[in-house]
Amino acid sequence: MKNDNKIKLFLVDDDAVFLKSLEIEFLHHTDFIVETYATGELCIANLEKKPDVIILDYHLDGIDKNAMNGIETLDKIKEFNPETPVVMLSSQDKIDVAISCMHHKAFDYVVKSETAFLRLQKNITAFFHFERIEKELNWYMARM
Repeated sequence: MKNDNKIKLFLVDDDAVFLKSLEIEFLHHTDFIVETYATGELCIANLEKKPDVIILDYHLDGIDKNAMNGIETLDKIKEFNPETPVVMLSSQDKIDVAISCMHHKAFDYVVKSETAFLRLQKNITAFFHFERIEKELNWYMARM
């Protein structure tokens, strides 16, 4: 899963400034290998690199109005590998958007804000903690 105990993280956002600032934040933590993509199409084209986690912007049509949006990209990621955790990221603080993301099997929904990086970091930690507990539980259940 992890190369040298580093988490392979895909960041997907069409906002170049936000994407770069998020990349810098994650690179300050040595436990991440970060790849950035400005479109959902580029993310999909690189899924064979097997990211451990994908952070995906909800709106991805800021550069190209015909680009896949975040939900379409999420669906393609889940078709490729349903186990890949995807955290949706958006400037929209709307419950219906968050619910839509969860219906499409996002791991979580984070609103872009001053605390977004901390929330994303906590999400990634929670996911891998949950995954470890689930593996241990399955191991014990198999022996019963």
